Amino acid sequence: MPHHNQCLTSKGLLGDHGVVLKDNLGNFKKMPVLIVAPCRTSKRILVGTPLTKGETLMKSPIRPLIFAALVGAATLSSLSMAGAATTVDADIKEYRKTSGVSGNLNSIGSDTLNNLMTYWAESFRKKYPNVRIQVEGKGSSTAPPALIAGTAQLGPMSRAMKNVEEDKFEAKYGFKPTRIGVALDSLAVYVHKDNPLEAMSLPQVDAVFSKTRKGGLADISTWGGLGLTGQWQQAGISIYGRNSASGTYGYFKKKALFKGDYKDTVKEQPGSASVVMAVTEDSAAIGYSGIGYRTSGVKALALSAKEGEEAYAPNYENVLSGRYPLARTLYIYVVKEPNQPLPTLTREFLKFVLSKEGQEIVVKDGYLPLPAQFVEKQLSLL
Repeated sequence: MPHHNQCLTSKGLLGDHGVVLKDNLGNFKKMPVLIVAPCRTSKRILVGTPLTKGETLMKSPIRPLIFAALVGAATLSSLSMAGAATTVDADIKEYRKTSGVSGNLNSIGSDTLNNLMTYWAESFRKKYPNVRIQVEGKGSSTAPPALIAGTAQLGPMSRAMKNVEEDKFEAKYGFKPTRIGVALDSLAVYVHKDNPLEAMSLPQVDAVFSKTRKGGLADISTWGGLGLTGQWQQAGISIYGRNSASGTYGYFKKKALFKGDYKDTVKEQPGSASVVMAVTEDSAAIGYSGIGYRTSGVKALALSAKEGEEAYAPNYENVLSGRYPLARTLYIYVVKEPNQPLPTLTREFLKFVLSKEGQEIVVKDGYLPLPAQFVEKQLSLL
C-alpha cells in the first residue's frame, strides 16, 4: 500500500521524487515528475522536474484501421502477448533530433494513454531538456474541450471523436481536427487469473454487461451461464467497468454492447488500472481495459464476434488481421490548419512518437506498435 505521501496513479505510485511505473514484465521504474494538481481529481503530471523531498501528495483512491491491404509487406510479429516481446517493424525509421525545439506542451485526454504519454514525454525530454510536457489523463471526453479551449496542444483519445465533438471543434477553428494514430490496442475482457473461463463471444459479453442485450442473448448473471460448472456454476458475476468520461467506456458500449446500455450493477472505476486491480482482488469479477494494463493477476479472454465462431486471443497477429473483435487504434488529436505545418514542438513530439524509439515505448508499455506503412501515412499528416 502507498504510504502517506504517495498517490495511486494508472499502473504505479507517485512517490517523493517521481512516478513509479510498472512495465509489461512487472518491473518498476521511477520517473521524475512534478505534481501540478491533486492526484485525486486530475492525474496531472509535468514531466521533467523532480519533486522536492518532503512534498505531501493526496491519496487517490479496430477494429483496427490496419487490415491486410494496408499492412502489405510490413514485417509482422505473430507472437502472443503472453509470449516473447512483440517486435517493432524494422522499416520504421529512427528519430532524428533537430534544432530549435523548446517550450511547453500540454496533453489532456485519455486515461488509457496516460502512462504511454508519460513515457513518450520523458524520453522526448531527454533529447530536448528545455521542453516541459504536462500530461493529464482524466478520460478521452476531456480532450476535445481542451483542444477547443486552447489549453492543450495534444488530445490523446482511445476512441475517435464523435460527430458532435468534431462539429464543436470546427465551429471554433473553421476546420476539422487532425487525428494521428499512435498505437494499437486490443481492448481486453479480463477475469481473475484462477477463473477457468478461456473465451467468450461478444453476444455473451453483451449479456453479462448490458441491460438492453442487443446481442440477442438472455441475461447472464452467473458463471454457470457461461458454461462453468462445480463451485463456479451458481457464483454471481461481479462486473467492473469505466465511467462515462472514458473513451474505453464509449468504445466498449458501441462494439461489445452493440450500442446498448450498461447494467446498473456495473461498478464504475476511475481508471483502467482500477478495473484490473478490482478483477485481481475479486475472484468472481469480470471487467474490461486496454491490454497495456494487463497484470499477472488477471486473464485476458479470447473473443469471437458471433456465437459459434472461433475466438481469438488479444495478440498482435490477431489485431493486425482484424480477427480480434475489440482491436482499436489509439489516437492523438491536434489542431492543424489546412496546408500549414504543425508548430515545431508539437510536430517533433509526434515524429518521435511515430519513430522506432517511440514505437518501442509502445511495446514497453504493453500496447501494440504500428506497422511501418501506417506510420508513414500518419507522418504525412503532420
